[in-house]
Amino acid sequence: MILAATGLLREGRILAGQGIRPLAGGGDPARLLALLDRWAREADGIISIGLCGALSPRLRPGDWVVAEAVLDGDERHAVDGPWASRLMEALPGAAQGMQVGQDGMLTDAAGKAALHQATGALGVDMESHVAARVALRHDLPFAVARVVSDDAGHDLPPAAEAGMRRDGGMDLAAVLRSLARDPRQLPALIRTGWHAERAFRELLRGHHRLGPGLAGPAGAGDAGLV
Repeated sequence: MILAATGLLREGRILAGQGIRPLAGGGDPARLLALLDRWAREADGIISIGLCGALSPRLRPGDWVVAEAVLDGDERHAVDGPWASRLMEALPGAAQGMQVGQDGMLTDAAGKAALHQATGALGVDMESHVAARVALRHDLPFAVARVVSDDAGHDLPPAAEAGMRRDGGMDLAAVLRSLARDPRQLPALIRTGWHAERAFRELLRGHHRLGPGLAGPAGAGDAGLV
């Protein structure tokens, strides 16, 4: 069984299948850590997979990032090399480099630019560092494959952050309340939604290419690649 660490329940529904257990963190690192710890003893590997924010200005919504390592504060967590190679083989055009994991959502372009300059990382998400810690603790193979949903040059509107529930679901009421407080964010929210839909569609296509084992160690060699 492969554990798939995601942020949203929708990502998990896309990835669900035989041999895959999606676990949605909902932006709560303690919750995700507990879920991963609970299932790690039955797992053959852990992959952090789903949407991410771009740090590199070269990346656009729908682009894949396969991590060669994950930055977790001052720590650097290595990934399983053969697994990363299979991911790159199955996802033509994917960028490979550093991924940053952090507890909070990075919403502003200035913050993305500063983090990219400081680390050279390609993308950022709220699950990879947690998944890396659990994989290290349980001595499990670990990998990261993320689809860009927001590029480095745009700020995310407050409504986008307000819309994530702690279980990984979407809180439409919270989005509407945020819009009511500041209707000027509507164009940015629409753009964010378009970009996210592009990323969700690419995540589905990528899942089909990776196959039921997400190119992980549970499948031998090229099993699962199409």
